[in-house]
Amino acid sequence: MQRIIPVLVTLFLAVPTARASAQLLAAKEGPIVYGHHHVNATNPAEHKKFWADTLGGTVIKVGTDGREIIRMPNVLIFMREQAAKGGTKGSVHDHIGLSVPNLRQTLDKVKANGYRNITAADALPGQKVNGDIVELGTGAVSALAYILGPDDVKVEVLEMKAQTEPVKLHHSHFFGHQQAEMRDWYIKVFGATAGVSTSPAVIRADLPGLGLNFTPSRGPVIGTRGRALDHIGFEITNLDEFARKLAAQGIVTTIRNIPAINTKVGFVTDPWGTLIELSEGLRAIP
Repeated sequence: MQRIIPVLVTLFLAVPTARASAQLLAAKEGPIVYGHHHVNATNPAEHKKFWADTLGGTVIKVGTDGREIIRMPNVLIFMREQAAKGGTKGSVHDHIGLSVPNLRQTLDKVKANGYRNITAADALPGQKVNGDIVELGTGAVSALAYILGPDDVKVEVLEMKAQTEPVKLHHSHFFGHQQAEMRDWYIKVFGATAGVSTSPAVIRADLPGLGLNFTPSRGPVIGTRGRALDHIGFEITNLDEFARKLAAQGIVTTIRNIPAINTKVGFVTDPWGTLIELSEGLRAIP
């Protein structure tokens, strides 16, 4: 297995730890859960408009400096104010998947707020596009669409009519030429379980809080560092112990303590270039 190179960066948010998390709802379901996305935002105000005003997230202030992030059930979206080197398309992490109860209502907001619907161009093999959506029938997910937000962040929006939340994390979608190897790496390293996919173009693994989807790429892909979606994050119970388990697999990371906020972080990169933050403490964001 390729050796993982550790990357240390500053954690930009001071996270309060006094209250139990109400947003990483899957936290109680396992020691490793999905935690956050971190975007490079040329214009943070535009990202707040997209993730909150358009898609239904909530802007909250955290830490001693009152820094703003976007909160959705099962995921936090962190922003670093800097120009991205490129959008998510073309990187190994092609897009984020969110679910909503009313897709048409969401797409109307997308259009009204000036963002692009790219469903016709980006539908996966086997998906049949009707107008600006993919209709899937009467199952739990009845329809979906693909949109582009600020800095060309690609988001898949799925309709789940029974969902009570206005928006919720659904999946994280990776593109590459070794989809089975990618899935198996996340199973081995993070304890994900092989999942059942409803599309022949996708294989899946599951963690509490989301699915990890893997699809063959249509062309070459590059790593996530510096792009609009700079890295993804997993929240770990007992991060020091987890780091020791990684080391036993030949995956080296250095854990950084941030005493003022009682938080620990470390970084690894998967063999295909997705930068991953490991954290212990984000469960405490209410």
